[in-house]
Amino acid sequence: MNVKAYLQVIMTIDPENRAAAAKVYTDYRKPFLDTIQGAMTKELLIRDEDIQVIHGFDSMEHAKAYLDSELFKTKVFPGLKPTWAKDPDIRFYSVA
Repeated sequence: MNVKAYLQVIMTIDPENRAAAAKVYTDYRKPFLDTIQGAMTKELLIRDEDIQVIHGFDSMEHAKAYLDSELFKTKVFPGLKPTWAKDPDIRFYSVA
């Protein structure tokens, strides 16, 4: 099956908080791939100006549903929120 939709989360994180944010990514990457319906890929992209997490899904429906999942609401979001310098930019993309 191919990726049909992406969820991109762009976060501004100060250098002193980047290790904590990377730990959240590392801790929850496997549970994301193993338990979230339609999850296919998850990648961490690091630039000087921001950190991005790209999530690949089998459908747009599953991509959007992830933000309402227990994993996101009780683990990922609370783990990342203290690391943000400002609110993240969340984007959804369909694969053409």
